[in-house]
Amino acid sequence: MLVDTHCHLADPDYDPDRAEVLARAWAGGLSRIVAIGESRAAAERALALAGAEPRIRVTAGVHPHDASGWSDAAAEWLREALGRPEVVAAGEMGLDYHYDHSPRAAQRAAFEGQLALAHAAGKAVVIHAREADDDVAAVLRAHPEVPAILHSFSSGPGLLRAGLDLRHYVSFSGMVTFKNWRLDHAILETPLDRILVETDGPYLAPVPHRGQRNEPAFVRHTAERVAAVRGLPVEELIAATAANAARIFGW
Repeated sequence: MLVDTHCHLADPDYDPDRAEVLARAWAGGLSRIVAIGESRAAAERALALAGAEPRIRVTAGVHPHDASGWSDAAAEWLREALGRPEVVAAGEMGLDYHYDHSPRAAQRAAFEGQLALAHAAGKAVVIHAREADDDVAAVLRAHPEVPAILHSFSSGPGLLRAGLDLRHYVSFSGMVTFKNWRLDHAILETPLDRILVETDGPYLAPVPHRGQRNEPAFVRHTAERVAAVRGLPVEELIAATAANAARIFGW
């Protein structure tokens, strides 16, 4: 029943042993992995993986780091990609004011353009927000018709409240197991029918794998920690998050 709702499975870090990574995931009880296509190249690699394994689904989009490359051609590519049945969401997209790899105006234009395309395609969106909570919340409020996932949530209460008011989903990663995690209130405030779990692999490996390459099988540690915070049996939390994933991604 486990679903890893956000893994950069097409990342080159997995090239040496991707088959073994997947074997461990299926043996560990995963039923689906959402492979993130945060660029055209990443999405095409992820689509190749999904073509060989029906338990893999894919997103397609333009990360805010690459928003300077948003163009009519990029929009046309994304429009076509979102029409494919393997593509279950657009993104990850959003705003990142920590690195500012693309100008903020370009980030905003790419973000809003992708939201419009996702709405037209009837697909959800995967949101990246870093040091940009107020602006991300404002954009989401301007597009309330698009269902969204606040991915690897580590933002403040303002963005959490905006997301929950819009009935969006909140996804928690291995960060919930870190010693410096201080956002249990977000786990408690998010309704059970809006919680998702993810790895964000190959990044953010949970304890007890901290410092290693993350992989989908490790999502169970995140589920166990979220269940403990909420005072639920882990299998109940896993079943709820799997049902939530099926609802938002449409499988």
